[in-house]
Amino acid sequence: MPDRILVVDDEEPIREIVASMLSTAGYACKEAGSGMEALAILTSGEEFELMLSDLMMADLDGIGLLERTKERYPDMPVVMVTAVHDISVALAAIRNGAYDYLLKPFEREQLLNTVSRALENRRLKVENRTYQTNLESLVKARTEQLQTAVRELERSYDMTLEALGDALDMKDAETEGHSRRVTAFTIAIAKGMGLPAEHIPTIARGAFLHDIGKLAIPDSILRKPAKLTKDEMAIMQEHCYKGYQIVRKIPFLADACDIIYSHQERYDGTGYPRGLKAKEIPLGARIFSVADTFDAITVDRPYRAKQSYKAAREEIERWSGRQFDPDVVKAFLEIPEKFWEDLRRDVDAQVSRIAYSTGAKG
Repeated sequence: MPDRILVVDDEEPIREIVASMLSTAGYACKEAGSGMEALAILTSGEEFELMLSDLMMADLDGIGLLERTKERYPDMPVVMVTAVHDISVALAAIRNGAYDYLLKPFEREQLLNTVSRALENRRLKVENRTYQTNLESLVKARTEQLQTAVRELERSYDMTLEALGDALDMKDAETEGHSRRVTAFTIAIAKGMGLPAEHIPTIARGAFLHDIGKLAIPDSILRKPAKLTKDEMAIMQEHCYKGYQIVRKIPFLADACDIIYSHQERYDGTGYPRGLKAKEIPLGARIFSVADTFDAITVDRPYRAKQSYKAAREEIERWSGRQFDPDVVKAFLEIPEKFWEDLRRDVDAQVSRIAYSTGAKG
């Protein structure tokens, strides 16, 4: 299909000569006797690959026509035709967006060469934009594929975490549901402190697997109903380091292993296994410590009945600056009791569904 060219000139003989030259060269031409007529043709929806316009016209000159069309038809190059004494105006037209200009009178070859260059420039611009669009679409598609792959990978990670957590629950039935609750509590406090969203998954994984080292503790110690001896307590306290050893070998849990290693440290340095103090303790472990104590106080244990949320909050506040980071305690206390009630109910319901599903499959 031949390129379409709109020839605009208020002098009919010149317009017809130009259109004839272009038609003979294989172009499809349409003529307009004024700037307003050209504007009407373009507005009607007809499309042209090039517009050849006289500069000096009565009702709407070439500059005016250019200004009205350059933004609406950015792919259509405009070549201005002018007399020699209008050369400065023609150059101004180029600065305003015209592709080139022709000086009257001009030869046929000059006309065809200028038109050919303008159309080639248009073709390259359109091809480049098409390439950019296709490239953007390709990048978008690849990005979506990558995001899907990452989501699937993260899901496999979560399944691995759940398997490890289930293994711990089977080892220590007393803590059933504890890992899920304390993880939810840790996440809630972390969000309350305004931590960046990208940091929270690492903290959550560390919280969920905090006691994974107990898998390496003998059942005789882990399940002993009586008070542990000094030697047995020393062995029990090894679970922090043993958990660290287990988890650090798993690449996607590498960042969480320090939380597991440090979850029994105290803000004042009296914790174990390394006696870390204040900011030496990873922030995730400091947050977990509050969440863990809150859960421990508000659930039934063999040696004592559960206490109220109010009692737990008072106890945690009392130990602020000693066992707990004051900033974490402050964020914890700002969360209303009703929130904790609802969150615990949701987590316990989830644990019950999982237990039922596991029992049904068995």
